[in-house]
Amino acid sequence: MSEFSNVTVVKKANIYFDGKVVSHTVLFADGSKKTLGVMQIGDYEFSTGLAEIMEILSGELEWQMKGGSDWKKIAGGEAFNVPGNSTFLMKVATVSDYCCSFIQ
Repeated sequence: MSEFSNVTVVKKANIYFDGKVVSHTVLFADGSKKTLGVMQIGDYEFSTGLAEIMEILSGELEWQMKGGSDWKKIAGGEAFNVPGNSTFLMKVATVSDYCCSFIQ
């Protein structure tokens, strides 16, 4: 899906890591929520309360669950799942555009 219809977009940006990761929240009529954002090159650690599907729209990065031993490569057009109440790490190799879907 390349676009969303009939949504509410929160104007205030979510800004992390001194502006190296920026996203906007998109709210759907069914109560679900996504964020659309861009990550600059760098290493990042994120914690989440809800499970997530992290869809990489463009770019390349590696990710792993905190405490894991293997890094998994992912590129534009691919996605990975993050369990709720967890922390994951990302090494972003090229500027990456993403859509994060929160699972309730």
